[in-house]
Amino acid sequence: MDRVLLLFSSVDGHTREMCARIAEVLAALGHDVTQQSFDDGEIPDLQGFDRVLIGASIRYGKHRPNVVDWINANAAALAARPGAFFSVNLVARKPGRDQLERNAYVQKFLKRIRWQPDRVAIFAGKLNYSLYGFWDRQAIRLIMWLTKGPTNADAVVDYTDWDRVEAFAREFSRLKCVNPHPEPT
Repeated sequence: MDRVLLLFSSVDGHTREMCARIAEVLAALGHDVTQQSFDDGEIPDLQGFDRVLIGASIRYGKHRPNVVDWINANAAALAARPGAFFSVNLVARKPGRDQLERNAYVQKFLKRIRWQPDRVAIFAGKLNYSLYGFWDRQAIRLIMWLTKGPTNADAVVDYTDWDRVEAFAREFSRLKCVNPHPEPT
């Protein structure tokens, strides 16, 4: 099938975990999947891939700047192949906030980038206070208190709907390749 580049930005490791699950689904469907973190060295040239899927987590209401910068620098190459984006955030644990129409963070992100992904998904993330430094833990506890979430400093709650993640991977797999071997742009 296709060569897939699966790029991700993960602060605490949960988005990386989600990408591993997506890669398993795509590989089972016959795709050749390359996973790459935005933080782990140089990102491969898009010319070697038929489709691209990008996943990024949100911290304090924003996706990381290196994700926005890379997407904007590679917008033309991204547009030349089927592509999708997913966001991971704790706001999405609330009913309806996993929908684009009700998630202001993802709406703002999409306005900041020059690429329009073929598909966008929003998944609830994982709350794990033990992974956070002192100040992050306090800030996230305050946010959780304000939004009626768990504030116990020992709480570990995975809000991710893994069936939805796998369904998104299958949907991404079915996106049509306009040009199965895109030329450089």
